[in-house]
Amino acid sequence: MSSKGKKRVVLPTRPEPPSVEQILEDIRSTQPSDPMFVLLAESNLPAPRKKEESEVKSERLYQQSHSYVEMNQRLQKACSLLKAKCEELKQAGATLEQNIGLLSTVTSPTS
Repeated sequence: MSSKGKKRVVLPTRPEPPSVEQILEDIRSTQPSDPMFVLLAESNLPAPRKKEESEVKSERLYQQSHSYVEMNQRLQKACSLLKAKCEELKQAGATLEQNIGLLSTVTSPTS
């Protein structure tokens, strides 16, 4: 059977996700015996945190991110500096080899 003979199945369109208000209303209207809350209590998942703890965590994550960006910029600058120094060393090495070649021709005894 060829693929041209197969009929395409048309899937229904995906529904829109619920709005924030709908989610909050759903959470407010749940009962303590709701399976999700029972599962949450039975599992060792952490309970929702207080606002202050969340703010502290957010601040800590921000500081870590900020530190990462600063360190990344410093590393990029150091990389550029190392590339420049490497080029300087290569040029100095080439000059040194030329000078050694000149010295060996000047100091070698002629027959």
